[in-house]
Amino acid sequence: MRPSIIGETATGFYTPAFVLKNLTQGNIYCFSTWVRIQGANSARIRASLKTKNRTYNCIGTVLAKSGCWSFLKGGFILDSPSNLSLLLFQNSDDEDIDIALASASLQPFTDQEWRINQQYIINTQRKRAVIIHVSDQQGNRLQGAAITIDQVSKDFPFGSAIASTILGNLPYQNWFVERFNAAVFENELKWYATEPDQGKTNYTIPDQMLEFVRAHQIIARGHNIFWEDPKYTPAWVRNLTGPELQSAVNSRIQSLMSKYREEFVHWDVSNEMLHFDFYEQRLGPDATLHFYETAHQSDALATLFMNEFNVVETCSDVKSTVDSYIERIRDLKQGGMYMDGIGLESHFMIPNPPLMRAVLDKLATLGLPIWLTEVDISSSVGKELQAIYLEQVLREGFSHPSVNGIMLWTALHPKGCYEMCLTDKNFNNLPAGDVVDTLLKEWQTGEIKGQTDEHGSYSFYGFLGEYKVNVFYGNRTANSTFSLCRSDETKHFTIQL
Repeated sequence: MRPSIIGETATGFYTPAFVLKNLTQGNIYCFSTWVRIQGANSARIRASLKTKNRTYNCIGTVLAKSGCWSFLKGGFILDSPSNLSLLLFQNSDDEDIDIALASASLQPFTDQEWRINQQYIINTQRKRAVIIHVSDQQGNRLQGAAITIDQVSKDFPFGSAIASTILGNLPYQNWFVERFNAAVFENELKWYATEPDQGKTNYTIPDQMLEFVRAHQIIARGHNIFWEDPKYTPAWVRNLTGPELQSAVNSRIQSLMSKYREEFVHWDVSNEMLHFDFYEQRLGPDATLHFYETAHQSDALATLFMNEFNVVETCSDVKSTVDSYIERIRDLKQGGMYMDGIGLESHFMIPNPPLMRAVLDKLATLGLPIWLTEVDISSSVGKELQAIYLEQVLREGFSHPSVNGIMLWTALHPKGCYEMCLTDKNFNNLPAGDVVDTLLKEWQTGEIKGQTDEHGSYSFYGFLGEYKVNVFYGNRTANSTFSLCRSDETKHFTIQL
């Protein structure tokens, strides 16, 4: 694919574009190109698409630097067919620079092709081949032994936010436990909730919520230690400066982390630091480094996350493009920060699956676990579209090999949820709830029954997790358990009768 148009600005710089003909409604288009700039040390290059009826303002970005080629990857889905479209590459800052492109490509996929690719990745990354061998005590293989296999737990964490409303609410608790193996407390661990007044910490509610998740063997994420948005910082903290503020943040970390040491699998240490910088403004540029260092010292086994919005949801937010996220992580790591995980809040309006995949692919190059931490769809689209868009997001996340967990932001309150509920107040499914239940069933190995072959073996593909197996041969029976973890090799498991 070569640039078909070169647009010259009033100051003599050039902006490349491609003419795209006969684009199909509903097809999924992925594109990529190498980008080189002149006229600036660095520039955020934004790809956009113009059709006769609509402009798609951002369908891919890259932070390009002078003197080298940078890789831009993105995608789009049209809501109406287009006979003639322009794929444009421009500086997000609207400053004049020269932009050169090389090795550009555009690949269309039907929805069916996209789904087949997702399923292939699920089959190879979320499942594993198993061969069960059945023999007698002398090692003789037994043909015709009846086998029943059940998956008793899932390896992949799939969960939701919960709030204090779940305490004492048995129907809510039962509904949650039947579905999810992971939880995150919506607001109850935030500083404004645990210490609304200076020096008066109260962990009663999160303690009770932790008892609930522990009782049902549900893992929990710690959210959050600090929130960089001053709007969600306790009022008394906003009035502190200098040593008093430093003392308060040290006390916050030590109090929270010592109380809950080794209880939470993750901690969102400094929430939304790409958009806000309350603490660094007041404590200096090394404040964030100090937070992560102290948190690691307090709970060395917890995975420490950076958690941010508008990274995977869109590329229009210049504060949180994928390159902004990567650059921030690399800067902090160079300063010695203990950073172990990538948190993507995933509050979507209208998802763009090929852009989402492009962002995940780029983040995956860091080699860190990626979690979708607060997934929901805006209530503004209505309940039916919420369900359609939610399925797109969940399938894209589950089918990406670098995504290690998915959390929904669907804590239930008397007046509803933050943006998206899965059920009504009586726990009857809404459309989004139907999607979740369908996918939970699809992503679990159902009960399997079969018989060993002439080699005394029985084989199947199963989702990663824990299994129990029962074997019957004549008047003999045997029960056992085994685990499936990620591997390219077939799992061999032997049972003797």
